Amino acid sequence: MRHTKQSGLLASREQWLQQMHGDYKKTKQRWRNQVIAVRSSLLLLFFVLWEAGARMGWIDELLFSYPTKIFRQIWGDMVSGSLWPHLGITVGETAVGFVLGTLLGTLLAVIIWWSPFLSAVLDPYMVVFNSMPKVALGPIFIVMFGAGFTAIVVTTLSITVIITTLVVYNSFCSVDPNLVKVVRSFGASRVQVFFKVILPASFGTVVSTLKVNVGMSWVGVIVGEFLVAKSGLGYLIIYGFQVFNFTLVMSSLLIIAAVATAMYQLVVYLEKRLLSGR
Repeated sequence: MRHTKQSGLLASREQWLQQMHGDYKKTKQRWRNQVIAVRSSLLLLFFVLWEAGARMGWIDELLFSYPTKIFRQIWGDMVSGSLWPHLGITVGETAVGFVLGTLLGTLLAVIIWWSPFLSAVLDPYMVVFNSMPKVALGPIFIVMFGAGFTAIVVTTLSITVIITTLVVYNSFCSVDPNLVKVVRSFGASRVQVFFKVILPASFGTVVSTLKVNVGMSWVGVIVGEFLVAKSGLGYLIIYGFQVFNFTLVMSSLLIIAAVATAMYQLVVYLEKRLLSGR
């Protein structure tokens, strides 16, 4: 009898927990739906005001164009096929700069964490290099690597590598020193300390750095294409300015925003999968 009563209590408690979990998921989903609705409404309102402003003369149509004209430009370029080579080149350069920048920056962060002496030596140089305008370094990269893909990727790396290194290294250094002392008290080597304490504690920051590098990669690629490219979305922006075709300029900017957003959402999805799988 007592066993039956305990089983009933456990079953009731399990049902209650399942109901609470279900209510939580519903509340979370409603919140997400509200966020999406507000985001979409703000974006739609922005385009409506932009369209109305250009049509009614509130803003200069020559400089800012207007959404329907821009979408016609994009659609026409897509149908004619002239957009795809430029888009493919820019996305390829961005992907290479993003991946290499993240890997090299993380590796450099590990190296300088491993050697406190090297960290002390390189710290002021990293700060100075990070503060330098990368546009000024572009001509140097062009002379060194030629006017092409390599120079653009190196320009991107000059932005992404140093940012990744600083963020990840600071995350390594901010790990609770008491955790390190506990592991070392059991005789752990520096390798074991890194893989058992430092890296797991900093994993979230390392993954989150991917989101930062999405924007930094696009900045580096567009800057590089401004300086040297004969194709790509950055080239289309410069060409549009030269021929006073500001609809082409705005359409290129809109495409960059759309593709960068898609890339960012892909990284967010990857982050959730990696963190949930730990």
